[in-house]
Amino acid sequence: MKRLVPVAVAALLALATARVPAATAASPSLTTQQNEELVESYARLTLDFYKKVDRQAALDGARVAIVDYLKKHHVTNPVLPSLRASESDDAGNAEALSREVASAVGSYASKLEPVESISPSNQITYAAIAGVLGSVKDRYTVFLSPKEYAALNEGLDGTSFGGVGISYSIDDKTHYLHIENVILDGPSDKAGLQSDDVITAIDGKPVPQLLDGATQLEVQQKRVTQVLRGDPGTRVRLTILRSGKQLDPVTITRETIHQPSVSSKMLPGNIGYVDLAVFGATTAQELNTALRRLDSEGAKAYVLDLRFNGGGYLNAAVDVSSKFIASGPIVSVQSRAGTDTEYDAENTAIAPRPLAVLVNQYTASASEITAGAIQDSGVGTLVGTKTFGKGVVQTIFPMRDGSAVKITTARYFTPKGRDINSVGIEPEIKSDIPKDTKIRPGDPSQDPQLVAALNYVNGRIAQTPASPTPGSQQ
Repeated sequence: MKRLVPVAVAALLALATARVPAATAASPSLTTQQNEELVESYARLTLDFYKKVDRQAALDGARVAIVDYLKKHHVTNPVLPSLRASESDDAGNAEALSREVASAVGSYASKLEPVESISPSNQITYAAIAGVLGSVKDRYTVFLSPKEYAALNEGLDGTSFGGVGISYSIDDKTHYLHIENVILDGPSDKAGLQSDDVITAIDGKPVPQLLDGATQLEVQQKRVTQVLRGDPGTRVRLTILRSGKQLDPVTITRETIHQPSVSSKMLPGNIGYVDLAVFGATTAQELNTALRRLDSEGAKAYVLDLRFNGGGYLNAAVDVSSKFIASGPIVSVQSRAGTDTEYDAENTAIAPRPLAVLVNQYTASASEITAGAIQDSGVGTLVGTKTFGKGVVQTIFPMRDGSAVKITTARYFTPKGRDINSVGIEPEIKSDIPKDTKIRPGDPSQDPQLVAALNYVNGRIAQTPASPTPGSQQ
């Protein structure tokens, strides 16, 4: 069974087009489309969120979010009445929500200015939707503006963009950007940036200010993306900490970034090294090409690097896992109703070879699906540190105006039934990287985790009577 099901930065994402509830009659001051999107967002949350939703909290969340948004945009003393929710009448709750948002639009939209081409009435509607979703206190259940949703799709669909050529994580305490990888020969590499550098400001504005109080990881990432990306040829100035010392600001000229999701090379001893940056729309095809090339060159074993890979599409995780697992379950997904959907290997596996899978604390979501499936099936050994622990499923519901709501709709389990959410996956071979060590993908010279993986597969090769014949991939 194949469905294009994106997982988020976080993670799994199941792109759904089923059940669209009928909207209430459009309220004054709201367009029919705004009303439909507001009502659908409420309905999606209450019907599809993987836990029971407190209806009162959902309505209160909308009101508080609208008031906070108006205050933030310098509207003086905005006031909206509290609503009383019914736990059994969602149609009535949606209608009351629609009237409240319409009232806010009628009273306050004229006091707002368009923001990034988003009309004042849409700003208020978006704030209400974000408030409804935020009421469940789930960091992965969020509203995505048209720009944010487009950026999410762009990151997973393999399209090109103007950028600086880095991947990064956001520090939970300082909210600075920690550079995880620098694309070889990209603009940041040319400017001298390195892995483990820390970006503290962009164009002179401290990164915590750019995040603007956002606590949800994907919202934080989208806000950073909006300032790091831009048209090729434009410039951005970064303030950098390196080993705790501030460097002179670095001006980088953005270039068109063609960021493949798979890179590979043959390491000494005929060990095929494959690095997956994301589980995107083209990952399965890219991996197939890489494995065929390495196979034709006589690869005796493989190292699959899933470090710093925050996830992507569920079907990509199944496809990748199926290249190493000949048969059996890959992952099962359980909805709020308790219904399980099992995804099995697709009969596309390469000939068995020793396999090590590199993981770390940034290995998340779709990456954990693949890591868990390989570990449970016994076809490979995990090397590194415990993974992130994101075992919940998000479904993206696109709206007509290009925005979307992303809602946690289910949990997933490894083939042996393990629930890894908030727990992670422990590798069989534990190996850490010293704090100040600079690593480059596929370079074992300063990468003790890669060295540990190579030691493991070389040991397995020594125990194997004969290597598989090159060209044996199905």
